[in-house]
Amino acid sequence: MNVYDFDKTIYDGDSTIDFYVFNVKKDLRLLRFFPKQLFGLFKYLVLGASKETFKEDFYCYLKAIDVNTRVKEFWSLHQNKIKTFYWKQKKEDDVIISASSEFLLKPVIEVLKVRLIASKNNPKTGKFEGLNCYGKEKVHRFHQEYQETIDEFYSDSFSDLPMSQLAIKSYIVKKEEIIPWDEYKPSTISKCKQMFFSKQFIQFLFIGVINTINGIAFSYLYSLFLNPNIAFIFGYLTSLGIAYVLNSTLVFKHSLSFQTLTKFAISYIPNFIIQNLVVLLVYNVLHFHKLIAYGLAAILGIPITFIFLKIFAFKKH
Repeated sequence: MNVYDFDKTIYDGDSTIDFYVFNVKKDLRLLRFFPKQLFGLFKYLVLGASKETFKEDFYCYLKAIDVNTRVKEFWSLHQNKIKTFYWKQKKEDDVIISASSEFLLKPVIEVLKVRLIASKNNPKTGKFEGLNCYGKEKVHRFHQEYQETIDEFYSDSFSDLPMSQLAIKSYIVKKEEIIPWDEYKPSTISKCKQMFFSKQFIQFLFIGVINTINGIAFSYLYSLFLNPNIAFIFGYLTSLGIAYVLNSTLVFKHSLSFQTLTKFAISYIPNFIIQNLVVLLVYNVLHFHKLIAYGLAAILGIPITFIFLKIFAFKKH
């Protein structure tokens, strides 16, 4: 058999997002659920909530629509987004395996006349009836249903590596292009998107905000009984220690050790040098206002520090 991921693999887009936009266009009153959805995104990206919790928060709008009717209407308009390459090579014993919800994909799967494994959500509430069908969970769900060998597996994402390892041949799909898994080389732009448009980077930014507040607060506290300059140094070191603990445990999921603490501190040295060079260039040479110089220095320093932390301090094989 051949196995395919759905979104961005055989479907040109993200069906869950497309379905939401379709419903909002039908009824703008659904935007009243947006604050809850936004808070759910914050919990997922910053506070470390599970994908299941995030999706349940996102699906809070389902209670305000007739899901069965809307799903049928949706696919009557979006069925044409099934990619051409799949129509050409589709077989009756194909299996579509997806993290999207079963209630959403079922109608189009019936049109395709293939088999489906997907996340099980209550169509009235969005609540999960099991785990999100993603990553290693796809392998678990597949083995529950089938014992056959996978001849070919297709996906748009390396998050499906566990599934690809079950197949004799695996492929990455980009639009209509099919690339052997081992031959696919992400572009520099794709690598940057993967690094900086990620949950990990957003958590790093949030901790950076906390770190700045801590630096100010501790510097002021120490200044009550120390020289202000010395107080600033101790405040900076204290906030840096807290930032190390938060980044280790929440962002990079790395055990605490003196070795990683040392690497963490070293990772901030390039940031310090680059920020000073930016200030020197923008303020002293180009003669922009000092606030502009400080702002540009801070903005450029953030991604550079993140890269050093990721590839040096908290590097994982």
